[in-house]
Amino acid sequence: MSPEPSPAGNALLAAQAALAAEHAAAYGYGVIGARTSGARATQARESYGTHLARRDALTRTVRELGGAPRAAEAAYALPFEVRTAADAERLAAEIEDRVAGAYSDLVRAAQGPLRREAADALSAAAVRAARWRGVGVAFPGLPERSDRAKQS
Repeated sequence: MSPEPSPAGNALLAAQAALAAEHAAAYGYGVIGARTSGARATQARESYGTHLARRDALTRTVRELGGAPRAAEAAYALPFEVRTAADAERLAAEIEDRVAGAYSDLVRAAQGPLRREAADALSAAAVRAARWRGVGVAFPGLPERSDRAKQS
């Protein structure tokens, strides 16, 4: 049996996962921006910028934690085909849910200022998801609890 990672190791793993989620989000918003117009296109550009800024901050965080930041993939598989503006909006909500999940893990693993930053990022992702979806979820970042809450 392998030893449990140290608290710093857990934070590094969670930060790497959040960084990977931010890379994927930036890619996804490129697709979303191509399928939206008007106010939704503006919202997509703002979200894209936010994800780039968080990606850059997480790159620094991973280095500060002693890791080598994960590079972005050349492309990412989307969870479904995006043909229409409605598909793009659904994708944006899905992306934000996934980002919230990654930050939820970082909140659990981190301490101090990093934990606060992760909580802020989780909250911001939940708000963006609600804006894209038109409704929020009970437990953003915790899909198993959100799904149960929807069924109750």
